[in-house]
Amino acid sequence: MGRSSRRDFLKWSAFVAAGAALPATGFASTNAPLYKISLAEWSLHRSLFAKKVEHLDFAKIAKTEFGIEAIEYVNQFFKDKAKDQAYLSEMKKRADDNGVKSLLIMCDGEGHLGDADEAKRTQAIENHKKWIDAALFLGCHSIRVNAASQGTYEEQIGRAADGLARLTEIAEKSNLSVIVENHGGLSSNGAWLSSVMKKVNHPHCGTLPDFGNFRVSLTEMYDRYKGVEELMPFAHAVSAKSHEFDEQGNEKDTDYRKMMKIVVDAGYRGFVGIEYEGKNPDEYAGIRATQKLLETVRSEMEKKV
Repeated sequence: MGRSSRRDFLKWSAFVAAGAALPATGFASTNAPLYKISLAEWSLHRSLFAKKVEHLDFAKIAKTEFGIEAIEYVNQFFKDKAKDQAYLSEMKKRADDNGVKSLLIMCDGEGHLGDADEAKRTQAIENHKKWIDAALFLGCHSIRVNAASQGTYEEQIGRAADGLARLTEIAEKSNLSVIVENHGGLSSNGAWLSSVMKKVNHPHCGTLPDFGNFRVSLTEMYDRYKGVEELMPFAHAVSAKSHEFDEQGNEKDTDYRKMMKIVVDAGYRGFVGIEYEGKNPDEYAGIRATQKLLETVRSEMEKKV
């Protein structure tokens, strides 16, 4: 990074740290909770795929079942409705009627934003535009995308940064952000993804650190705590991944006290999204267990402040 680009990046970092560009992510005042809790729709993916739960009922379920007032959608569950104004209006109405805030849309299956083929990369950017429009209509602050690419380590940084930067320029016009989750491949390498963020160098392009998605390949796992620490300076949202719990209510794979200290120490005061992905307990019990753990850790941390 050259002197001028580094100077720009430091200015950008200070801008984000102050929360100036990201009011919707909820950087809080001193009287607010240390962090807020939201619910990611993927927590109910088994019920949704089995048609036991309807996507349109997600906002109501979040509020009535769990008392959660902020949600994160997954585009897979309304894939053909991105341009359906009547359907989106019903989604918005149901969220509003239940006093639930729509935070973001997690977007999958729309092509590789870091594709080695520039035409395919451009098509992936085009494919995501409809989700930017849908997110704007629903009142979200971001769309979550993937930074999949091909080539060498350095080539993939350049290609992913190019696709993300071009999509971010479009999202910025609607005051929306494009955020990247560690989600397999090099995106699960915290150093790589943070390098991509530095290369894009834009306050409307950031990360969604996920506590559990650090498998780079079949033979390589990235350290989850190191990865989250590397991604938090760019975070517009956080995903509290959970699978199983011990008898004390702690998540078996992730030390939530250690992880949430990393999150809070980075200055983040936004929403932390429950993303339960386990099979036992069932989805509703798993969501409640994750919620209770996040609330317990928050209470412990607030007593120390």
